[in-house]
Amino acid sequence: MAMEIILKAPEGSAGPASLGGGCSMPPLKAFMDDTTIICSKEDETRRILTRLDVLMSWCRVEFKPKKSRSLSIRKGKLDEATSFTIEEQQIPTVSQEPVMSLGRWYDSSMKDTRRGAETLELASESLLAIYKCGLQDVAMYCRKAKLKPPMKSILQEYKYGKARLLTMLEESDDPVVKTVQPSLKTERKWKVTEAVDEAKECLKMKEVIGQAQTDRRGLGSTTAKWWSKTEGKEKRDMIIDEIRNKEDSIRVQKAVQQPQQDQWINWDTAIQRSLTWNDIWHMAPPRISFLIRSVYDLLPSNANLVRWEKKDDPTCPLCQGRQTTEHVLSSCKVALSQGVHVEA
Repeated sequence: MAMEIILKAPEGSAGPASLGGGCSMPPLKAFMDDTTIICSKEDETRRILTRLDVLMSWCRVEFKPKKSRSLSIRKGKLDEATSFTIEEQQIPTVSQEPVMSLGRWYDSSMKDTRRGAETLELASESLLAIYKCGLQDVAMYCRKAKLKPPMKSILQEYKYGKARLLTMLEESDDPVVKTVQPSLKTERKWKVTEAVDEAKECLKMKEVIGQAQTDRRGLGSTTAKWWSKTEGKEKRDMIIDEIRNKEDSIRVQKAVQQPQQDQWINWDTAIQRSLTWNDIWHMAPPRISFLIRSVYDLLPSNANLVRWEKKDDPTCPLCQGRQTTEHVLSSCKVALSQGVHVEA
């Protein structure tokens, strides 16, 4: 609170910084004990620095110029000739000494092209440090995390993250962030803005159509959420769920076109099994392989061996029926009558 009172005094030394497009930003912004000065003119920046220097001397508080950084941009290009001082000490520029703020580095390039390589390098170093320490790497994972087969592509989680970030920027309480609308880079075949807009239109159309029966439960057993009556986080969750449903339908369409791996589509009576990281850690590798391959019907049954040209006879040696994965696990009448069970 005291810091806010101090920062209110030098605000009159400069006007709002123009960001273009009729959007402006206050010249002073504070986050905890960090202060950021944003001005459209060099002389306004110097006046604010001088005023802050005087106010801090009255409060018996000192700035740390060595931990501060300055950045000057003229006509879209970095100006390294301009420098600023406070407490009679020069503030280093980002080209001289890059600085980290809120988890990312800022340097003279002012680009994010190197962020991916830096993130990968940092993750590799951190994982290597965990591997060399005495702790087990299984502690990295959440105990409540579930891995439900069939496994989904990591690309879907990437799309959900991009859509969630875009909706947070669009629904931000900060008018500057909401007005600027920064563009998010995605792949060429999938655009996050188009996906979010399509999800919004689908939600509006569902509200026009009304609540329909989609399962065996009776009418009124579920509570419907309408687009016009939600706001904030609940509205963002509706957009993400709509994108998730669309991606799941695309995944099912691709699975239908694959006669070998689409067996899980017919699991109407099967119980969903959740694999925790603790279960995977204690399981033997052959058992994990069996669970995953059984989902996609890739176990070496006689029918699959004939398909792979490894065997000539697809019949079951007990009942002379066609020996598929389902037949071995639960459909062989001779095995069931003799009390032979296969546990997975």
